[in-house]
Amino acid sequence: MGKGGSPSTAGKMRASHILVEKFTQAQKVKDELNSGSDFKALAEKYSSCPSKKKGGDLGWFVRGQMVSEFESAVIRMTVGETSEPIKTKFGYHIIKRTG
Repeated sequence: MGKGGSPSTAGKMRASHILVEKFTQAQKVKDELNSGSDFKALAEKYSSCPSKKKGGDLGWFVRGQMVSEFESAVIRMTVGETSEPIKTKFGYHIIKRTG
């Protein structure tokens, strides 16, 4: 445990995502985010991942737990940043790095 009883974040990442089937859907979501829409609300509305019930939150993870395209995108991002659409075998993700 880290200070204050929180889990240690050494080597860990945290992200939320919105998963959709088509690039055009992902671009629509990204456009809505760019217009000021709330990420969690859009995840609940559009995402096909069960994480949508938690606003897209995937929790903490370490290298090797996510598919490589997703993980590589998160590694390059700063906390609070939202990605462009990222294609994986599951579909297109809009990712928000949260930790």
